[in-house]
Amino acid sequence: MTCQPRAKGANPTVQPDALRSRDFRRILLIKLSALGDVVHSFPVLNKLRRRYPAARLDWLVTSGIAELLAHNPAIDNVIEFARDEDSAPWRLRPFMAAARLVARLRAVEYDLVVDLQGQLRSAFFAFTCGAPVRLGFDKPRADVWNTLSRKIPDEARKHAWRGAREGSWLGYTDHVALPTLDMHPVERYLGVGPILGLDDGPPDFSFPIPKEASARIEALVDYYEIAKAKLVAMAPGTNWETKAWRPDAFAEVARHFLGKKFAVTLIGSDRERAVCDEVVKLAPGSINLAGETTLSELAALIARAALCVTNDSGPMHLAVALGRPVVGVFGPTDPVWAGPYRREGSVVRAGLPCSPCYLRDLRRCPHNHDCMKNVSAAAVITRAENVLNERAGKPAEAQARRR
Repeated sequence: MTCQPRAKGANPTVQPDALRSRDFRRILLIKLSALGDVVHSFPVLNKLRRRYPAARLDWLVTSGIAELLAHNPAIDNVIEFARDEDSAPWRLRPFMAAARLVARLRAVEYDLVVDLQGQLRSAFFAFTCGAPVRLGFDKPRADVWNTLSRKIPDEARKHAWRGAREGSWLGYTDHVALPTLDMHPVERYLGVGPILGLDDGPPDFSFPIPKEASARIEALVDYYEIAKAKLVAMAPGTNWETKAWRPDAFAEVARHFLGKKFAVTLIGSDRERAVCDEVVKLAPGSINLAGETTLSELAALIARAALCVTNDSGPMHLAVALGRPVVGVFGPTDPVWAGPYRREGSVVRAGLPCSPCYLRDLRRCPHNHDCMKNVSAAAVITRAENVLNERAGKPAEAQARRR
């Protein structure tokens, strides 16, 4: 499967074939959010660094995720985009902040921008920074639906990713045209590879976890007296209401593993602490660490875990990047488009004809949220045990290669 460039627009002197041999010296990678999508972009980062070892390589990202990237030696500068979502639209503050950021980007004089976000705001920064080569995704095209080998519900067709959004493709000089939508975001992002002459080796998700983050996690597990126990990390929180699996079901899974002498920690952001508290109340002995860790510390905790159990969420993708066993409960989203990368056997679904739908709010669901309600804790426990058994049956050398 290959992704072909479409050369258009603002810089007719640069031809797509020439980009493969061009030696870019100042590169800006744009992937603003969310956590899982940023993790999916790590293979592009690592390939860019190998292709351009002497280049200045910066990453533009939202402030909430910047800490995870700050320690990465493949990145020269992490540039924070501070979203001001609470500011009223008539206030000047967000526009002034954007103007300052544009001025900072223009001062670098980037010669290549790779925009993996594909939204109006990311294309705005790509265009206004003044780089002569701006690479992003092509606009949505109806004919790509004809390449699908499976039936997708109409609701998913309306809301799922189909190409660069909000007219963002107009800000790029060169475009990644996808041959099909039946591809994981990791493969979609790696579509920039043939255009830039990146290596065609397997995706490399490796990223550093600072020693300080690992030391903090070791101190936490010592404090809770679980340092010698096998650890299950559970992430019941999610940004979408429709992605949420039932707290009582998470608690049943937690009680199962607590009964087998595993330690169970609940993980997530501070705003997910309440739902984690619900699980802890129903599964006494579980430990709520939601809001207690930075993203680097969260990665260190997951790296230590024997198993991660999640909804479709950022911690699930961190677990995959770290080579840890994972089980994800899926309902409104499609495992092909959003699942744990190359871990098809790690997904549990109810398999209803209305799923996926890509609706975010429960009030818009006409099917009683059955896609998640109909997934039993027993099914998740069975899948989790299978995943652990498969992991235990692999040679140690194979396990080491995946970490």
